[in-house]
Amino acid sequence: MRTQRPGRHELGQNFLTDPKVVAAFVDLVAATDGPVIEIGAGDGALTLPLQRLGRPITAIEIDHRRAARLARRAGPSTEVVRADFLRFRAPAAPHVLAGNLPFHLTTAMLRRILRAPGWTDAVLLVQWEVARRRAGVGGATMMTAQWWPWYEFGLAERVPAAAFRPRPGVDGGLLTIARRARPLVDAADRARYQRLVERVFTGRGRGLAEILPNAVPDVPRRRVRGWLRHHGVAPTALPKALTAEQWADLHRLRDGAGTG
Repeated sequence: MRTQRPGRHELGQNFLTDPKVVAAFVDLVAATDGPVIEIGAGDGALTLPLQRLGRPITAIEIDHRRAARLARRAGPSTEVVRADFLRFRAPAAPHVLAGNLPFHLTTAMLRRILRAPGWTDAVLLVQWEVARRRAGVGGATMMTAQWWPWYEFGLAERVPAAAFRPRPGVDGGLLTIARRARPLVDAADRARYQRLVERVFTGRGRGLAEILPNAVPDVPRRRVRGWLRHHGVAPTALPKALTAEQWADLHRLRDGAGTG
């Protein structure tokens, strides 16, 4: 009997059908605490197994037909909400985000997620390359570096394209995000810090020794060189080589308090 109807192309729906991947996803959510808000519930491929955790679930689904079908199948601890997650107002109370994100909307949804209050952990199925970049594999991207002081990103596993129906043109990846209990940069400084990261990533130069003096012009060059030596960063290293802690310290250096 078919339980998973084909996805609608205009909604970017690629539904997860591999039981092993579903089990791995549920295990990741099980390692968290609190009620779950599921993004893009579809026909319940993740919703129904997540119910076995015994936690309240709010399943968000934009397709009214799928939302109605899922509401009939879901248990009493699950509330199905017909809504667009990009416009959904999440609660301020602690919760966990989980979902198989539409691949073509991954970046927009991640931006919405990272700006949202309340949630403590997120378990997300996204495109493989997006998962790798967000987790900093091979070096951090500007988006990861801009949010690192407040979140820890992890890459759980690769999900083959064959695990979805309809089959997408790329593999997926299980990405985890955890809100830091102690941020590396004060939330009030977020905008200033993120502008600094953007200046460093877009700055001209053949390495950080050339890029940083232009990105932090108020810091003497000798202090920039000392900062690089203190952190063991090669003068020719690129911005993607910096760690979360180094980015936070670079922000403090700009304010005169960083090491180096």
